[in-house]
Formats: sequence, C-alpha cells, structure tokens
Amino acid sequence: MLILCFYIGLQQNTAQENIKTMFYNLLNFPELSLDRLDELEIIISDYQPDLFMVCELNDAFGAGLILNRLQMINPNYAQATYFNNTSDDTGSDSNLLQNLIYYDSSKFILEGQDIITTFLRDFNRYTLKLNTVNQATNPIVLEVFVGHLKAGNSVDDELQRFLMAEELVNYLDNLDPNSKVIFAGDLNLYTSNDITFQKLTDPFNVITLTDPINRLGDWHTNSSFVDVFTQSTRTQGGLGGASGGFDDRFDFILTSENMLTNTDLYYVPNSYKSFGNNLNPNCFNSAINTSDCAEVPGSGVSYSPALRTALHDMSDHLPVVMELETNEQLLSTNQFTANSTFQFVRGNVADSQLSFVLNSTQTNHDYVIYDVLARKLISGKAKNNDITTVNISDLPKGIYYIKIDNFTETKKFIKK
Repeated sequence: MLILCFYIGLQQNTAQENIKTMFYNLLNFPELSLDRLDELEIIISDYQPDLFMVCELNDAFGAGLILNRLQMINPNYAQATYFNNTSDDTGSDSNLLQNLIYYDSSKFILEGQDIITTFLRDFNRYTLKLNTVNQATNPIVLEVFVGHLKAGNSVDDELQRFLMAEELVNYLDNLDPNSKVIFAGDLNLYTSNDITFQKLTDPFNVITLTDPINRLGDWHTNSSFVDVFTQSTRTQGGLGGASGGFDDRFDFILTSENMLTNTDLYYVPNSYKSFGNNLNPNCFNSAINTSDCAEVPGSGVSYSPALRTALHDMSDHLPVVMELETNEQLLSTNQFTANSTFQFVRGNVADSQLSFVLNSTQTNHDYVIYDVLARKLISGKAKNNDITTVNISDLPKGIYYIKIDNFTETKKFIKK
C-alpha cells in the first residue's frame, strides 16, 4: 500500500500540462470582410488554442471583434494591448498590417509587451508567465515574438527581409541566453537557404531559433514539401490575397533551441502542423477546400470539408499550430482569478514614462511606486481596463517596484 501511495504521489508531482499555440495570417481583417468572423469561430472552436498569435490585423476595432468572438468560445480568452504599427507611417500600406496575441488567461499571465521597430513593419514582443502553482518560486516565462516579413521573391525583397530579421536578432541578443522564445510569423520565405532564415537560425546568435520539425530545403513550388505548405488556400480570384493554389511554406513558429530539451517548458514532438493540411500530395497547386486536399486514408490526419471551407474563406493562409508542455502544474480554474493582475505595456524598462494596464472588476484602484528600501515615492489612481501612464522622469536610474492597492502582485521595473 505504501508503494502504491508513493507511486500515485509521484504521478501527481510529474503531471504534464499541454499548451496549444496557433499562428494565423488573418488576411487584412476586418477590412476585406467582417463576415469572416464566422469562419474564424469555426477554426478556433476546432483547435481551441491557449495562445493565438496573428498578423494582418487592421485595427483596434477588428481586434475587439475577434476578442468578443473568442470569448463566446472560451470566456477566459484575453487580448494583449493593441498598438498601431509605427515603422511604416509614410509607407504604402497605411499601417494596416498589425500583430497581436490572444491568450487563455487561466493559463497565462501577460507580464509585459514591447515593440521592435524596423524600416517596414514592427515586431511585437509579449512576455507571458505560466499561471502555475509554483509561479512564485519557479516562474516559467515564455517570450513571444510575432512578425510579418517583406513579401516578394526579388533580390531586393530578400534584402529587406534580412534587414528586418537583423533588427529582431539584435533585440534578441539582449535577452537572457536561457530565455524560452517562440517567434511566429508570416516570414515569406521560399527556401531555408534564404539569408533571412540563416540569420534567424545562426548558432552564434545569443538566442538561436530553430525549426522544431527540421523540414529544411527549397519549399517554393516543391511538391515534396506539401506537408508543411500554408499558402495559398485558393485558386479563384476576387477573395483577396493570393490565388495561386497550395505551393508555399510562408508561415512559421520557430522556437529557441532550449525549448527542444528544456524540462520546464518544451516543444511536444510531432505536434507542429499546418492546420487544415491533410498531407495529400494531390493538394499541390489546388484549393484547400477541394477533393484534391481531402483526407488520405490511413494517414492519421483528418481535416473535414467544413473546416477546410472555413479556412479557404477566412484567409489565403493556413494557420500553423504547435503544442508546448510543462512539468509544472497549472492552477485550476477555481484557483485562478482573472481580475487580479496588471501588466506593463512596453516592458519593465522605462525612461521618462511607465505605462501599465490594469484588469479588474472594481472601478477604483490606487498605485504606489517604491524604491528598493520600500520607501513610497509616487502614488496615484489607476485606470481600470485602460492604460495608466506615470511620469517617472524625476526618479534616479535604478530598480523600483509598483503595487496596486488590493493586489497581491508587486512588479519590478527599471528606470534607465
């Protein structure tokens, strides 16, 4: 009996929790059509990601529409703070190509976010902490980056992609080398020999990114890579986006190398999929909703005609999905309070202004900023469900702490 109890206890202590992630190019949502929300609901309901990362989101209005629909599927879905792209204010796309994440707030706590600007489009960084039982003593933090590289197949397009990736790598080089990182995006890459892919996966980078499925080669119009194709879902024009049929691997979720071996949070082998892709070789250059892309008997992969039609109508890209796993136990729903957290808007390093977002059902809250000796330096009122900005220009450089009156969390920030 003693041995049995010990075995049961061991099993409980080593319980594994799965985290489902999805990246999706939304194809100029909602500008092309608001009706696509119905297709998006079908897609999200089928996979139910815990972390939903997107690009080609047009505006804050569209972001809110998606959040409302997601919360009909799972009320725990939350959204990071929406920021307009700042890189191409004078460019041709009028700032319509934005990135954002949505997440299951019972599983993740958004600790902060930041923007990496380039000459063309921003990358967005989101710092997420797993909502685990042991988060105070063993916090597990995931650094999430979302981006959209320059499209096109010319030498100039390749150079512009590289210059964008260089800005991202320079930013990653300032992170802790042990950081757990995923980079999701529409990378518009045609081959793993592209200088941009080589830059991202350079083993001499502080954070070396890797393709978790290691499907390297010349992807473009190469039918041997149909299993990882994500674009284009369509062969007919008039729907927006590309219409050349299924022939490219443009969409990726890359991970830091440590996530292939780390025991705290790691990639689940064989979980990386081109969502909606039935691995049918006849799908090459076809539309995803046709019989050419139907299930292959015995393949173990089955995406229904209804789901593939939703994917076809929603975007010219398929989503990419991937699972992560942790050996830490997540808090159960009844242990979690979604209304007891706040997060920094642009990271915890600030110069003259510190901005944070407060999520609470109560309307009035006070904040206090302390130094390392616990002396109160600044106090004020926090805006509920809105951005609160505090002038910290008079504070000397150093480490400080901010606390919201009734909240148990105290967050550290750095005045530079």
